[in-house]
Amino acid sequence: MPHRDKAQIMTGEEMRRALTRIAHEICERNKGIEGLALVGIRSRGDILADRIAEQIGAIEGERPPVGVMDITLYRDDLNLFDRKVTVNRTDIPFSIDGQSVVLVDDVLFTGRSIRAALDALTDFGRCATVQLAVLVDRGHREFPIAANYVGKNIPTSLREMVAVQVFEVDGEDTVVIREEAEA
Repeated sequence: MPHRDKAQIMTGEEMRRALTRIAHEICERNKGIEGLALVGIRSRGDILADRIAEQIGAIEGERPPVGVMDITLYRDDLNLFDRKVTVNRTDIPFSIDGQSVVLVDDVLFTGRSIRAALDALTDFGRCATVQLAVLVDRGHREFPIAANYVGKNIPTSLREMVAVQVFEVDGEDTVVIREEAEA
């Protein structure tokens, strides 16, 4: 079913400011970056994690390590017989044992993606803590999951979709609400 853009929720500048605020909050909560690592969830969370790490580097003088996680095979709503399933590479080039790991995702919705990411993370080691940073929290949880750091809370209906667009993939930075286009 085709979708149409209903409203722009964040401009590129608003996204930048939200990520800068999240970076400051992460530094404050963790009292710096010692023992801190970021892991972004593909396919937009990884880009946002890299941007947050850059901001933290500007604040603290050193950039925390950043990993990338593909959670496809950990999802509970995945149909393994669907030929369109694509699994991308997970790259966490550091030990997470004893680290404070900040999972980064673009949109927090039902919580299923985060539950899958937590399952995947345990395959890489035992973190001291796991925190969650999201650019957008749109509500409608199916799991008891809440973000520690939120760029913007956006109440939505279940018929709507929140699309985060990033320059590296989409050619622009913006967040829009989309809805099903009428036939």
